[in-house]
Amino acid sequence: MGLRVDTVAEKRLNYVQRALEKKIRNRSAKLGVIGLGYVGLPLATGLAQKGFRVTGIDIDGGKVESVNAGISYVLGVPNESLCSVVRSGAMRATQSFATVESLDTISICVPTPLRKTKDPDLSYIMAAVEAVHNHLRPGKLIVLESTTYPGTTRKVVLPILEKSGLKAGRDFFLAYSPQRADPVKTTYRMRDIPKIVGGITPRCTALAALLYHQFVDRIIPVSSSESAEMIRFLESTFRSVDIVLANEVARMCLKFNAEVWEVLEAVKSKPFDGVSFYSGPRVGLDHYAVDPYYRNWKTRMNEFEPRLLEIAAIIDSQMPAFTVSRIADALNKSKKSLNGSHILVLGIAHTSDTTHIHESPSLEIVRALYDKGSVVSYSDPHVLSVELDGRTLTSTATTPDILSSADCVVILTDHSAFDYPTIVAQSQLVLDCRNVLRKYRAENVIAL
Repeated sequence: MGLRVDTVAEKRLNYVQRALEKKIRNRSAKLGVIGLGYVGLPLATGLAQKGFRVTGIDIDGGKVESVNAGISYVLGVPNESLCSVVRSGAMRATQSFATVESLDTISICVPTPLRKTKDPDLSYIMAAVEAVHNHLRPGKLIVLESTTYPGTTRKVVLPILEKSGLKAGRDFFLAYSPQRADPVKTTYRMRDIPKIVGGITPRCTALAALLYHQFVDRIIPVSSSESAEMIRFLESTFRSVDIVLANEVARMCLKFNAEVWEVLEAVKSKPFDGVSFYSGPRVGLDHYAVDPYYRNWKTRMNEFEPRLLEIAAIIDSQMPAFTVSRIADALNKSKKSLNGSHILVLGIAHTSDTTHIHESPSLEIVRALYDKGSVVSYSDPHVLSVELDGRTLTSTATTPDILSSADCVVILTDHSAFDYPTIVAQSQLVLDCRNVLRKYRAENVIAL
């Protein structure tokens, strides 16, 4: 009798899996992406370009309106690409989670910020998963892509979904696939970046791998969701420690009278054992800024002391103050003080050519400058206004008059729209925190 029940269950499972496989292969599957930020929008657009009907879901009405109007707000998604898939009917956006009911696959790409205590805030993930749970039906594939710590998929997401009475690996399929987009460069197409996939069960892994193979050339399946999450953990750790090391070297260079950018550029020339170092005002690359705290919190919860990571986080947290001290030192040479000086900050967004300000070191630096009595203004073509401690700051144009009126211009984010020759020519003093002016040998330009 038990054998017969197992056989019936196995046949049903095979049917559910094959039905979804068939839909994915013939492009009849209806796909959903929850969270239309710099991870979700490229994913949704890429799937729609491959012939799928894609629904993007976001609680931000502004993003939904922009997507449906074919207007992109994410680097790497050209307006013409988005407009094409929207106009053809292959992609649409909505604020309604009720649409989950009709979808076959759902990719969750929501933010994972930090609380004020620097502990992980999984509220966006949990809200998205609860919404999926409310509309969960047999045969769906759910893939989490949000940055998080190992164990989230199995210990946080899975219990919420299984409240429905449905079982992962039998009635629905659940996997984790870390996003691997480069926040600094756009030279790599999404299809060229190998996709890591790890499911709750082997069937979950296989289905998620099949989905992503429709638009990514190489899929790397791993044995579990925990392995996939740990891969993301390691990649972000290497990147953030790389930046923190470069920042520590920048501070050492001042002590030894060495030119920091010259040192970092020369190190890159080594044909083996070399890495690309990027110094800056902080690891302000959104998920890279968040990841060290996620890592440290989770490892402490598992009674493991991540000493290297904790030290890296401490060094990283000191960089905004160090940047402010560099501004003060530069002004002092001109017999000026921070108090009363006009500081023009170039770039509020955390990454070049994006609108994202979450965890941006620029905001912390601006706040510190205000506290020191400076008169602060900023210019950012992608962030036209920002709220900071009750102040509403508005972006200003980098006209010759504005540049020349500032006592110090500070480059915090290297947007491609900035006219650097004019900035160098018209500014009294420039502190370059991003090494964008390395080819200029002007006396008014100093490196971080």
